[in-house]
Amino acid sequence: MQIPTDAILLRTFIGESDRWEHKPLYEAIVLAAREAHLAGATVLRGPMGFGKSSRLHTAKILRLSMDLPLVIEIVDSEEKINSFLPTLDKMIGGGLVTLEKVKVLHYRSGDDENNLKALKL
Repeated sequence: MQIPTDAILLRTFIGESDRWEHKPLYEAIVLAAREAHLAGATVLRGPMGFGKSSRLHTAKILRLSMDLPLVIEIVDSEEKINSFLPTLDKMIGGGLVTLEKVKVLHYRSGDDENNLKALKL
C-alpha cells in the first residue's frame, strides 16, 4: 500500500475510559481504521491533560485517574481520511478531532528494509 507524499493527519483526542459498543473506544477506532484499509493508526497515552470540561486527568500517584488522555493518529490520503470521518463521527461522543496537512517522507515496513539489505548482499 502506498500513500501520497502530501497526506492528511487525522488526530483524535479521547479519554481512556471512553467506550463504543462495550469495548474501549480507542480499540474500536483502530479496528475501524484497519477495516477501512487506512495506512495505519497509532494510539498514544498521555500522562496528563484536560479538555473542554477543564477536568484534569493525570497519572500522578496522589491523583490516580482511570481516564487518562489518549491520542489516536492516522495518516493517509485526503480522500481516504474524508471517507473515514463519518464512521469516526458515529463513534465519538466527546473529544476533539483535528486534521492537518502532512508531508510523508517514508512509509515502509521493517520487512521492506530487511528485504533491501538482503538484496544488496
